[in-house]
Formats: sequence, C-alpha cells, structure tokens
Amino acid sequence: MSEHLPGHPRDVTDAELRAALTAALAVHRFVDEVASQAPFASTDALLLAARTAATPLSPAEIDEAVAHHPRIGEAAEGEGAAQNFSRAEQSFAEADDADIRLQIERGNREYESRFGRVFLIRAAGRTRREILAELRRRIELSDAEELPIVGEQLRDIAHLRLAHLFGQDPA
Repeated sequence: MSEHLPGHPRDVTDAELRAALTAALAVHRFVDEVASQAPFASTDALLLAARTAATPLSPAEIDEAVAHHPRIGEAAEGEGAAQNFSRAEQSFAEADDADIRLQIERGNREYESRFGRVFLIRAAGRTRREILAELRRRIELSDAEELPIVGEQLRDIAHLRLAHLFGQDPA
C-alpha cells in the first residue's frame, strides 16, 4: 500500500481499504465492521464510521491494537504502513535531548510494569516534553481510569492515519 490512497474512499478496493484500516487500528472487529459499510460517500463518512466502530474498544481489542505499536521513543521495526506511520508520528524536534529520552525510557518501563502494556499516546503534534508530562500523569492513574484513555488515544491515532491516507488535512 502506498503512503496515500486515491483521494476518495470509494475509489479503493476492499483489500486496499482493509489494509488502510489495519494500518490505522489493528483490531479485526474494527476492520470488518468498517469495511462492511463500504463504499463511503466521502472521507468524512469513512472517518465517522471508523470512530463509531472504535467506540468503545474492549480491553482485549485495546491489547490487540497496542501490540502493533512501538514504545514511545523507539523506532518501529519492520516495513509497512503502520510502521511508517509510527516512525513519522514519533519524529520529534527535540529527539536529540538525551535527558528527555532517558526519562521517557524509565517512564515506559515503569508504565509497562504497572499496566502490563506499552504506554500509548497520540504522538503526532506533541513534543517529547508534553509526552513525558502525560506519561508521568497517567502512570498515577488506576487501570480503570487509564484503559479508556488508551482507547481514546487509539481512536485519535486511527483518525489521523485514515485522514492522511485519504489525503484529508487531519486538523
């Protein structure tokens, strides 16, 4: 799949749509539910269907999706649309700040020890300092408080990725 699909979601094949949905949010139920509604009259219609299908995500679906995300501050391994998105989303202006990098690494380990999954946040549009502050805030939450936030972040990431793939300004 190329970085951008044809400008309109009705112009893609089922396979292309499913690949785009998987790159946006790797949850089988989500992909099947959204793809079953194709063709879409507009990118906005696709984005609405995607947000609806991803609200809410079950704890098992959150685990399924998070398994495809690298740690914040680490490069995604392998090739593919999802990995390319992760690399782009985690390109930060202050990437060479060793102190922030080390604090995020420590925070990642603490978060994983506490919650049993990688820390997930929509990195696009955020600085590493903002991400570190949010990591510190969220590590103090209970799992019951944190899980819905992870689901929200996954929906935001999916929205941005799908908007990008279909050539829409994700603002």
